[in-house]
This record gives sequence, C-alpha cells and structure tokens, in this order.
Amino acid sequence: MEYIEIAGAGKPISRLIKGTDYFYHDSYEKAATNMDAFLAIGGNTVDSAHIYCGGQSEEVLGRYMQERGNRNEIVILTKGAHHDQNGPRVNADAIRSDLLTSLERLQTEHVELYALHRDDPNIPVGAILEALNEHIESGKIGAIGASNWTWQRLEEANAYAAANGLKGFTFSSPNLSLAKANEPFWAGCVSADEETLAWHERTKLPLLSWSSQARGFFTGRFTPEVRDNEDLVRVFYSDGNWERLHRAEQLAESKKTSPIQIALAYVLNQPFPTCALIGAQNQAELLSCDEGSRITLSPEELAWLDLGSDVKPSI
Repeated sequence: MEYIEIAGAGKPISRLIKGTDYFYHDSYEKAATNMDAFLAIGGNTVDSAHIYCGGQSEEVLGRYMQERGNRNEIVILTKGAHHDQNGPRVNADAIRSDLLTSLERLQTEHVELYALHRDDPNIPVGAILEALNEHIESGKIGAIGASNWTWQRLEEANAYAAANGLKGFTFSSPNLSLAKANEPFWAGCVSADEETLAWHERTKLPLLSWSSQARGFFTGRFTPEVRDNEDLVRVFYSDGNWERLHRAEQLAESKKTSPIQIALAYVLNQPFPTCALIGAQNQAELLSCDEGSRITLSPEELAWLDLGSDVKPSI
C-alpha cells in the first residue's frame, strides 16, 4: 500500500480509503471482517460521516476500534455540516454539534481528518474557517478539508486563512472518476472537471475521491441498453463515457487486468496527490482494489483514457 501526506493529519494516509456507509449494528460482524481485511493489506484510513447510516456508521467504527484496541492504527476521516430538511447547515453551531456527536459515537477524542460535507456559498469563508480552527486548537481535529466544494471556494478559503494566520484546508474530497458525471449525484455535490484538476495540479492539494470507480460503471454489468439503474443512467450514461469504458477495456486487456482496475488506477495516477474512497464489501472486491492501486499509468495513457488524445499509447 502506498501513502500520501496531508498537512495536519499527523499520520500517513493510505491511497485506498475504506468506505463505511454500509456499517450497521445488525451487520457488525461483516463490518469488522471487512475492516480486518482492509488493515491486512496496509490500508489505514477510513471514511465516515455524521449522516451515514443514521449515525450507525460512526458508532460501528467506534465499537470496532474499542474491541480491537487499534485506534492508533487508524486514520479517521469523518464529515459534518451536511444540510437537513431545513436547508444548509454550514455554520459554527452545526459544525460544533456534528463534530462533538461524531467524536462520542467514534469513542475518540479527536479525528485526524475532518471535512465539511457540503458548502453554503452564502456563508463567508472566514466565518467557516474561524469555526473550524477553534476545534483544531482544542485538539479535536488534525487536518481540515472540504467535500463537495468548488476549487474557487477552496482557493478563497485558503487565501483568507493565509492572510489571517489560520489553518486552511489541506485536502479536498469531490468526486473524481474516469467516467464523467452528466449532472450531480445529489444536490450540492461536486465532481472534478478539467479546471478542478488543473487547480489541484498547480497547488498539489491532495484530492480524496468519492465514487472513485463510478459506482460500478466499469464492471461490465452496464451497457447503453441496460437501464435498470436510474441513478447510473442519469449521471454516467453518455457517448463519451461509453468510449472511456471501451478504452479502459482495451487497456485492461493489454495490461492483463480489468477495466474497473484501470478506472481506479486513473484516479491514483493523477499528477498530484490522490486517494480513492472505495466501497469494497468483500474480499474479492478488496483485493481487486488493492491490485488496481498498484497499476502505473503513463501521462499518455491517462490522456487517451480520458479522450484527450486519439492516439492509443503503445504498451
């Protein structure tokens, strides 16, 4: 397993990050077995959120770490300030409430990585950063980041932090995948476009991608005629993405691997630090991700996969 550094985290971050949005109390043994297997391949970073599974995701993870006695081996990324039925909640009170609840559920006094789950462009970045910095200073948070923020808001926030002696965002977590989203998965979600990627390459800010494998688009289960998954049809069905799938299949054949592993490698071979949030729920899926994380793609292969070139690279 490879790792990256995120300023403020205090620990190396595994390139594969374990998703936990299926961790429920009534399937605890499955979650624990999956966590054991993830740690066994060298993974150490786990993604959760205040809203996942109605809070059970964090509670199950907290129970697991207590039973195994391995809290120090794990990097926790959790998220808060998601909107509710009344609208956006990106404010000091919501951040404090969500963070304290998450820490209690996780049975820990701090998390290495804390991200705002959504943005509210109506709230000045200064007020948000000042609220987050209070929790950094108290030791409850190591590094702060943003999930589903545009690069423009990230840049504005970090400029404010630099000008006011505050800690800025040291990671971002939008969607990045070889398949490009036609529209947001859910309201307020952000997928990395060409401008976003160029900004990350320029700043070298680490990107932790959710839905890094495009929710199974590259598994081979989907064709233009198979339309039973409404969300996948809405978000990923396009001529461009079918061509990307075709190219991933060709490259996979040349490298004796699978298209979904090529799709994962696309995320992990960007010219700036990246990690991939993975949804593996069994040993086979986990080993597939592990193998995919070890694939090296050249800049020419990346460009060809992403339709930036019509010249197929020689293997």
